[in-house]
Amino acid sequence: MFYAHSTNENNRRDWHLLRDHLIDTGQTAGEFGEAFGAAQAGRLAGLLHDLGKYTPAFQKRLSGSLIKVDHATAGAVEVRNLMRDGRGTPQDKFMAELIAFAIAGHHAGLADRYQGSGALADRLKKRLESLDPMWQDEIIPDATDLMPPFDWRKDKRQFAFQFGFLGRMVFSCLVDADYRDTETFYCRVNGEAKDRDWPALGSIINKLRADFDEHMAKLLVSPLLSDVNRLRRDILIHVRARADQPPGLFTLTVPTGGGKTLTSLGFALDHAKKHRLRRIIYAIPFTSVIDQTAGVFREVLGKEYILEHHSALDDEKIRGREQQDKLRLAMEDWAAPIVVTTNVQLFESLFSNRPSRCRKLHNLAGSAIVLDEAQTIPLNLLRPCMEALRELTTNYGVSVILCTATQPALDVRDLKDGLPLAGRELAPDPQGLAQKFKRTKIELGPDITDQELIRALETEPRALVIVNSRGHALSLYSDARDAGLDGLVHLTTRQYAAHRQEILKEVRKRLREEQPCRLIATSLVEAGVDLDFPRVWRAEAGLDQITQAAGRCNREGKRPLDASLVTVFKAPDNPPPFEIRQFAGDFYRMKDNFDDLSSPAAMKDYFGEVYWRKGAGLDAENILDKFKINAMEADFSYRSVAEKFRMIQSGLAPVIIAQDADARNALDRLKNPDTRPGAVARALQRYIVQVPPKARNLLLANSHVKFEQEAIFGDQFCVLQTASLYTEEAGLLWEHADYLGLENSVL
Repeated sequence: MFYAHSTNENNRRDWHLLRDHLIDTGQTAGEFGEAFGAAQAGRLAGLLHDLGKYTPAFQKRLSGSLIKVDHATAGAVEVRNLMRDGRGTPQDKFMAELIAFAIAGHHAGLADRYQGSGALADRLKKRLESLDPMWQDEIIPDATDLMPPFDWRKDKRQFAFQFGFLGRMVFSCLVDADYRDTETFYCRVNGEAKDRDWPALGSIINKLRADFDEHMAKLLVSPLLSDVNRLRRDILIHVRARADQPPGLFTLTVPTGGGKTLTSLGFALDHAKKHRLRRIIYAIPFTSVIDQTAGVFREVLGKEYILEHHSALDDEKIRGREQQDKLRLAMEDWAAPIVVTTNVQLFESLFSNRPSRCRKLHNLAGSAIVLDEAQTIPLNLLRPCMEALRELTTNYGVSVILCTATQPALDVRDLKDGLPLAGRELAPDPQGLAQKFKRTKIELGPDITDQELIRALETEPRALVIVNSRGHALSLYSDARDAGLDGLVHLTTRQYAAHRQEILKEVRKRLREEQPCRLIATSLVEAGVDLDFPRVWRAEAGLDQITQAAGRCNREGKRPLDASLVTVFKAPDNPPPFEIRQFAGDFYRMKDNFDDLSSPAAMKDYFGEVYWRKGAGLDAENILDKFKINAMEADFSYRSVAEKFRMIQSGLAPVIIAQDADARNALDRLKNPDTRPGAVARALQRYIVQVPPKARNLLLANSHVKFEQEAIFGDQFCVLQTASLYTEEAGLLWEHADYLGLENSVL
């Protein structure tokens, strides 16, 4: 008898039979792959993934031997052997390449073909212990009809990307099926039950649409509607009427304040109903907004159907026992009917090589993905991101809605190798909407020093100032406070997310009650934050950021347009960071071409300037060149791509601010040996401030922070110890770490 997993029972009566594990994993992986035509490939990968356990050495390991056994390579070798001696079509042989990648990497991750340690080519040459021939009697692999009926690109480079993408999706089917079968076995042995079942979207779609209709009726069905709400209602009706269009790529260009979040949700629900889509995924660029959006969806649709998945602290970065127990690697597989996540989590998963990240990918097939604030996709990764979206919509039954007030010029007519977006705009007349929602006047002001800006604020009791760095925001706030300005508020990523939410509640209250409210903030306030100021100043930036800033001025249209000024200014004492300075330069080159800088035409021209300047820099890491096909051999560099594909290049390090009871309780859970650290990490995401690594090292050197349970989790839970370094007004003042000694009263 051969076994896949053991228990504490020496008589082996309750051990996991290897035959059962392979057959069940193959069955589940095949079911996962069926969503995109790869059922046969998934089933074969599952059947062969643990073939190396048919060896005496591995069976001894289950009985306590400490000898290391490579049990993943044998299946990768065998799947290629199945294609020898004239067996298999050329397409089947080609697919066997992908399945070999998946099987070899189902524990350590997808490897490069030739580069680095663990390269697939090296592993396929290893001398392996002979398999017991019993495996051929216990499982009967079918290596035919492996290639899904895809729409393949004729361009060799684009075809190679498509094929590499398929390999990652087959890998997803395998690792999720393997995790699930292993988890099921151990739950049965331990008498436990894991609640991993979510209702299928199709079974609840009528209820969700009814709940959505009821919610929107309360907001938008009234004879006393304001002009703005009447426009929002008309947009919603128009967009929902287009939900029967064939799945694929869409744009939704709605000005700030036009209700695009709920409109896109309404379209996604109707579109899912019409085309029997399996789930709705809402991807948001900023973690500062995700709680707000998820909260709205829970209010509208019910909390039992919404899964939030953040990425400030990720499971795969946690050191500890889960390295020895793959159950502790388990993370969300996005099987929920509605997922609210971040762009970082979505795109980095699409280009990852890690089992924990790729596990969810097969569940993207047959979904509606709403990309909120689509213009925030990092430019250095824009081309690979576009190729991923193109592939999802071409071969995986996905609809992607590029949703923003500042639509990037991604159409193939505007950008070489762009996306086919002609005729796929959902909003009624974006140009006309821009005029109807025009609530502000954008003016280009002169250079303004901080003192001049403070004097201007003296005559504006409710005003918003947005600057380009945390340092500038803090110094401007401090100077304004010293000048005695009333109603000052500071909003920055120096403050943790939960704290910022409380600050925003107070800001909205002051604005609603017409109290003094002078908010000094960084750009985090621009996207998805519902604020309505009569006056805004914006430090120089790109046109998309300027337009987003304008969306926080006269948002509800209750004030005269000419009196609702958004002043773009240069701060001579605080020049913008290099990248923002470049975007500002793109803006200055095109600004004189348009009377209305908030129009879609102006935005299209601006992005044309940006893309022209970036050129090859739209794939700065050469991601697309890392997928090659040579003589029917898949020369893919999965590991290298995963290392290079980083949506956030800040290099900042997290510090946990445990002043809130929920944060302290989450940290206390780390003391329990049965606690899953990934769950604690997710609970702490709202209490993190990202700081420069040098600053965190200084905080460590002065004992102002420490690593919680460092012996187990390494440097992943870095917690502030000196409470006075975090203030209600300023947030985390890491700059004080070099001179703050025993006397903390200086703060």
